[in-house]
Amino acid sequence: MSDEKEQKPGLPADPAASGDNPASGDAEAKPADGAAGASAVREGGSAAEGSAPAPAADGAAPSAGEAPAVDPEREAKLKAAAEARAARAAAKAAAEGGAPAADGAAAGAVDPEKEAKLKAAAEARAARAAAKAAAEGGAPAADGAAAGAVDPEKEAKLKAAAEARAARAAAKAAAEGEAAAPAEPKPPSPMQPQLDLAVELIRTLAAEDAVVEAYVNELDGHRPTLIIRGDRLLAAAKLLKSHAALQMDYLRNLSGVDYETHLETVYHLVSLQSGQEIAVKVKTDREAPSVPSVVPVWATANWNEREIYDLLGVDFPGHPDLRRIMMPDNWVGYPLRKDYEPLDPEV
Repeated sequence: MSDEKEQKPGLPADPAASGDNPASGDAEAKPADGAAGASAVREGGSAAEGSAPAPAADGAAPSAGEAPAVDPEREAKLKAAAEARAARAAAKAAAEGGAPAADGAAAGAVDPEKEAKLKAAAEARAARAAAKAAAEGGAPAADGAAAGAVDPEKEAKLKAAAEARAARAAAKAAAEGEAAAPAEPKPPSPMQPQLDLAVELIRTLAAEDAVVEAYVNELDGHRPTLIIRGDRLLAAAKLLKSHAALQMDYLRNLSGVDYETHLETVYHLVSLQSGQEIAVKVKTDREAPSVPSVVPVWATANWNEREIYDLLGVDFPGHPDLRRIMMPDNWVGYPLRKDYEPLDPEV
């Protein structure tokens, strides 16, 4: 049977029964946990010394040899508050990087999410330090922990940048001739013999000064190309068509080009017997363009020359019917010239 003394309802409890002064103004007993009790004192105020004892809430005094009853809900709230303060203190110490470590109870109360964020921040700082050291090329190597935290993607970028610098240096040295090997001679074009034959025949049989320039147009399927003087065009055209070694008997296309500095007519010739092709170009003055007509040699040039006359304004002396073919006869200007300005911009 308990040695607890009964107390009449409505009468104050004997302060000497428990051996301690009860808290003033608090109907609940002191918590058994020392830390929680301290927090309770801070939360509710300091204990009153020498104050009158408070009457028991349930009309019975606590037993003389047992601890007062503890409220579980209040204990949980006090413990949670203590853990929150410990977590904040630990986070602040980690952020400052030099605060002393928290005690065991506070360390156990640290939020795992905050711990992960702090760890990630430390790894990021270590990675930036390692990247800076690698970029400078002379900084001391990072310690084991920092080296292990280096981002592989950043490492790859740094390596690629170093390789790019090395490649640029090698390219510069090669351009300056320090490490470049001598270029191999370019092999001759398979169409070079045909071009040489045409040039020799024209200069020998038509006119020595007829060919201004001759080359193989590699971008156009290695097509032999001749630039002929305008006043020698008719004689060269007759030779190209009639000579047995050339036989350029078909004019596949005739076009005009505006190069701003001059105008040019281009003749694409084909031999229906051998299938070989030759291009002939004639340059003419832009202010008063004039090129002899080749209609007497190739009849297909008739409408092509009319079109060039209509759109570029090139005159073709010797043409049987040189007049506009697309624009009205009273049209002003030549629409395909680069300096053409229409009278009506909406047309």
